[in-house]
Amino acid sequence: MTSASTNRRRALVAAAGVSVAALALAGCSAGGDGDTGAAGGTLTVGTTDKVTTLDPAGSYDNGSLAVQTQVFPYLLNTDYQSTDVVPDLAESAEFTSPTEFTVTLPEGLKWANGNDLTSADVKFSFDRNLAIADPNGASSLLYNLDSVDAPDDTTVVFNLKAENDQVFPLILTSFPGAIVDDEVFAADELTPDADIVEANAFAGPYVITSYDFNNLVSFKANPDYQGLLAEPKTETVNLKYYAESSNMKLDVQEGNIDVAYRSLSSTDIEDLKGNDSVKVVEGPGGEIRYIVFNFDTMPFGAKTAEADPAKALAVRQAMADLLNRDELSEQVYKGTYTPLYSYIPAGLAGAIEPLKELYGDGAGGPDADKAAERLSAAGVTTPVELNLQYSNDHYGPSSADEYALIKDQLEATGLFTVNLQTTEWVQYSEDRTSDVYPAYQLGWFPDYSDADNYLTPFFLTENFLGNHYSNPEVDDLIIEQASEGDVDARAGLIEEIQQKVAADLSTLPYLQGAQVVVVGTDVEGAEDTLDASFKFRFAALSKG
Repeated sequence: MTSASTNRRRALVAAAGVSVAALALAGCSAGGDGDTGAAGGTLTVGTTDKVTTLDPAGSYDNGSLAVQTQVFPYLLNTDYQSTDVVPDLAESAEFTSPTEFTVTLPEGLKWANGNDLTSADVKFSFDRNLAIADPNGASSLLYNLDSVDAPDDTTVVFNLKAENDQVFPLILTSFPGAIVDDEVFAADELTPDADIVEANAFAGPYVITSYDFNNLVSFKANPDYQGLLAEPKTETVNLKYYAESSNMKLDVQEGNIDVAYRSLSSTDIEDLKGNDSVKVVEGPGGEIRYIVFNFDTMPFGAKTAEADPAKALAVRQAMADLLNRDELSEQVYKGTYTPLYSYIPAGLAGAIEPLKELYGDGAGGPDADKAAERLSAAGVTTPVELNLQYSNDHYGPSSADEYALIKDQLEATGLFTVNLQTTEWVQYSEDRTSDVYPAYQLGWFPDYSDADNYLTPFFLTENFLGNHYSNPEVDDLIIEQASEGDVDARAGLIEEIQQKVAADLSTLPYLQGAQVVVVGTDVEGAEDTLDASFKFRFAALSKG
């Protein structure tokens, strides 16, 4: 890393009013960012996560991010073990007016393929993200972006719709913040993975040298990387994909892979904690599990033959009354996931528990009588037939047990008949945004540690879920909290949003969990891969 990039790493973003609440770290030690240089050698990382697409405009999932954050540059980012927003590719970044966020790039930046990396690439990246607006992408996070100007090769001006945006610098560190090469990527459609790899269109800590979609990806340290992070400690990293987590567990036990990351079962993790040949490292919390309701196709949804919004609401509320989160936590996840009664997990400013009071017995437990009363009062004939979908390969091997138990909980009183169905993630990610699933499983791992990241993607009318939920009052409150500079006033707005969406119940959250990575005893830097920025970074890993 050059001395210029080291100096940029130390400079904080001058973003008025930006504050980030850090989540508690479980078992994480402090990590450094010193320039140690790539040490050579090879690391093999195993995962059951799947890539949707390498193109940042077409993905909003952890499996895709785990690759993208290694190879694409970001204007801003978060350093190891910190949630502070600091310059990454940028030389400086600041609000130059209440609606203008100006970024300055260093001169002479290059893509790994030799193309110039300038402000034109930055403008192109954000323009195409908004133009494509892929249903599986994260363009919904750019709701406050009006336009982007590139007055010269090193200056970028983001023109915002609302003043004093407290969240926009955070968004630049997440999915829509990845910068792409305007000489390689298409302006109005997603670019195929093979074209991206062939063009070597990378400028992150690593480049991709071999790409077998969701089977094996090979990375090599990028000698020309200029950014926030230290040089990669390992020259070559192979990312190996597993269909079954049991096979990944066996391989990390036997030393066939060096790292196992997302997702092992809770039973496997407990077993590995007693294994002297590996280390189990726990990282920041923030992951949540929830059920999404499609307001068009769920029972009594807007486009069903028996459309009735009052009955549809009663169905959602009755499900909330019947969920037994303690059973899910203990029986399926052995306490590694904890009950969640909020849209925002514990540890973030503004988090409250409106679902505990509104549903079930009022203290966190289920209440079958209350569920029956809701359905009866709305005129709903029972049992309600519900098609409920989950992914069998994206959220870990315990998803089958998780949803079998949810089915049992809903059916036990005779109020529901649940048709449980499953689909592999690549198809699942397409179907869920095409109104195929009336109700379905999702998990959420945050892009940045701020309450906004649990609100904007889900509850704005044009949201990532695409579930046809719309509440103009919620829209206004989300926009208002994003530009509220007073910490206490903003927390009050966030609480109000949660109360309103809890009453609407467009999603039903039920569990909160932490990250876990399993590494061989000779692997160092695992704590930093699970840093407080919620990104899994190969650059921190090395073999001792």
